[in-house]
Amino acid sequence: MKACVIGSGSWGTALAQVLADAGCSVSLAARRQSVADGINEHHHNPDYLSDALLSQAIVATTSLDEAFSGADACVIVTPSGYLRHTARSVRSHVSPQLPLVICSKGAEDGTGALPADVFAEEVGGLERICVLSGPTHAEEVVRRVPSSVVCASVSEDTARLVRDLFSTDAFRTYTSDDLVGVELCGAFKNVIAIAVGVSYGLGMGDNTAATLITRGLAEMSRMVDACGGNVITCMGLAGAGDMVVTCTSRHSRNRRFGEDYVARGRTLQQFEADTHMVVEGALACKTLSDLAVRHHVELPLTEAVRQVVWDGADARALAKTLLDRPLKSEF
Repeated sequence: MKACVIGSGSWGTALAQVLADAGCSVSLAARRQSVADGINEHHHNPDYLSDALLSQAIVATTSLDEAFSGADACVIVTPSGYLRHTARSVRSHVSPQLPLVICSKGAEDGTGALPADVFAEEVGGLERICVLSGPTHAEEVVRRVPSSVVCASVSEDTARLVRDLFSTDAFRTYTSDDLVGVELCGAFKNVIAIAVGVSYGLGMGDNTAATLITRGLAEMSRMVDACGGNVITCMGLAGAGDMVVTCTSRHSRNRRFGEDYVARGRTLQQFEADTHMVVEGALACKTLSDLAVRHHVELPLTEAVRQVVWDGADARALAKTLLDRPLKSEF
C-alpha cells in the first residue's frame, strides 16, 4: 500500500517510519523544500528527529498532488489549531472512499469540535475517518522502542484497516469504537501534563504529580461521559496510558512547557520561539474549558491551567486555591 502523511514534524516523521516498517511506501508532505531535500537525499529530517535514519521507502514532497497520487490511505499529523485549514487544503485531493487517519489531539477553538468532526464537516465521510492515539513519544517510536496505540472509528472496518496498516513488531495497535472518548482523552492529557510540569517547577514532588494525574483522569472521565463517550476509554491507552507518559516523561513538550516556562514566569510565545514546537495543551485548556461550560462539567485543574497560561494568573496562588477546595468523597 501507499500512504501519504501530511505533516513532517516529529510525530509525522515517526509515523512515516512506522508505516515504512509495516511495508508501505510513504509520501511525506513537507512545507519546506529544505526538509523534503534532506529526507530524500540523506534520509534524515533536518528539522525534527534529525538523528534518526529514515527508511528509503519514505519520499518527501512539497506537492500535495504528488503526496496523494496513488495513495491508499492518508495520515493527518498537523497541530489541532490548523486542522480545519489542513482539511480545506487537502479537500480537493481526497477521494470519497480514501481512509483518513487523524493524529491531531485537541478540540477546535471557538467551536469545541473534535478533530474527526472537523474533517467530516470539510471532506465528508465520518465512517472512513479513524483517530490514532496512545502513549507514544516520537523520539522513541522512531527508534522502534516498543509502543502501543488505539485506532478509533465509528466503522469497525476502518478501525481494523488502520490497525493493520500501522502494525509492526515494535508498534502494537488496538481498535476502539469510542471515537469521542479517544479524542477527548488525547486533548486532556496535554493539559494535565502542563499542570504536572508546573508543580515540579514550583518545587513540588512525585506525590503531587500523582495526585494531579489521578484527579486529571477524574476530570477526563467526567467530560467523556458528558459528551457521550465510554468512560472505560479513560482507563485505556488513549486515557491513562497517554496521561502517564505525557506527564512523567521529559520528552513531553507539554510537561516541559509547564516546568521550564510557566513555573518560571515565561510565556507560551517564548517556548514556541525557542523550540519551534506547538504546545497542544495550551490550546486544549481553552477549548476544554468552553466545553465544560457547555456541558455543565466541573474541571478545576483544566480551568486553573487556562488561567495561568492565558490570563497570567499566579501559579502558586492557584495551587493553594486547589488545595483549599472542600474535602469530599473521592468517587
